[in-house]
Amino acid sequence: MSSDNPIGIIELGNINIKCVIFKINDSGTQVLSTSMVPSEGFHNDVVVNLSKASNAIRSCISNAEKEANLSLKKINVIFEQPDFLCTKLSKNKKIDGSKIHKDDIDFLLKEAKKQLILNDKKQSIIHIFNYNYVVDGKTFVEEPIGVYADFLTHEITFITIPKNNLKNINQAFIDCDIEVERLISRIFSLGAQLLNSKELEFGSALVDLGFEKTSFGLFKNFALVHSSTFPIGMNHIIKDISKVCSLNLDESEKIIKEIDFSFKNDNKKLFDENECLKKIYFIKSSYRKISKKLIIDVVNARLNEIIDKLKKQLVVPGFNLNTGINLLITGGGSNLLNIEKYFAIFFGTNVKKENKHYVNDQMNLESKFISCIGAIKIIRDGWETEAIPEIRAKDVEKMGFFAKIFRKS
Repeated sequence: MSSDNPIGIIELGNINIKCVIFKINDSGTQVLSTSMVPSEGFHNDVVVNLSKASNAIRSCISNAEKEANLSLKKINVIFEQPDFLCTKLSKNKKIDGSKIHKDDIDFLLKEAKKQLILNDKKQSIIHIFNYNYVVDGKTFVEEPIGVYADFLTHEITFITIPKNNLKNINQAFIDCDIEVERLISRIFSLGAQLLNSKELEFGSALVDLGFEKTSFGLFKNFALVHSSTFPIGMNHIIKDISKVCSLNLDESEKIIKEIDFSFKNDNKKLFDENECLKKIYFIKSSYRKISKKLIIDVVNARLNEIIDKLKKQLVVPGFNLNTGINLLITGGGSNLLNIEKYFAIFFGTNVKKENKHYVNDQMNLESKFISCIGAIKIIRDGWETEAIPEIRAKDVEKMGFFAKIFRKS
């Protein structure tokens, strides 16, 4: 893709909303401006106050437009909601010894989309990934066009969202006089940037430990094979400590940031010789004895809940973390000291976390814009396993990629 026209990306979040404007030309990708404002009107990327959400979006885009000295008409939106659904379907067709044609694959894709829509008319598709092609029992990663076969199976992954959630997001942007060009799952954009070609092809897991939610993605054959998001994040651990230990939230947050999750040094920075929380951590609360065991038990209880939920998402054919595939931890929770060692105890695999000092030299963007960098790559280069949804629907105020998702036939 090559275009001198400016392209906008906005990332919705619980803490911040971020915007990047860039252009693509023969010399490469040029970032024209960036912007970041506090998030308002959203919770877990769901619109909970339309007026506040629109104002935050307008402010973020306006700041980026002013810096780039231009005005956007369309924008690409990165987000991830606990309401996202991941559905895997397999569709079959008899070929009877003939060659497989492009029309055969298109037919199976259309049949899968039709089945998905009929099963739940309240969902809209935002991503379709062509995961596998099975020809007479043999697996093909690329389209097996021109291959003689008796039987073809097409394995497909769909990412969908409730239509009302999508309508609310659409309305927030309409109120800002800007059209949504494309919707991109955050876990997809993170995987596109943080995982290398080998990890994307042979299998890797990605965990985004956020403030109020945790997202999980499995990648294989350059496709997002499975994803899930649940509304538990690092802030829940902070609140747990605050409630159980009668500390304020700032004190609880400071404790979390100081805990060594390898638990190899007994966390001597936090606890005194009597294994009680040191006085220096009582900033506003009155000092009293709070045992190390109580704090660690509270932290472990919530973290283990997150890990148990993640383990349930790993029940996917063809995946086994014990076979050596990597698990990468990203998001705000990856800042916790040695959190990757804690995860390794439970998953028994190659666990690592995102390099927070990462800077994309080509685009001069820091890690706080990592999702946007991944989205730039997806928009610029395309994604070989992704099929763009083209579901038609009525009663849409503005057209474009977003409107195509909404339209009903």
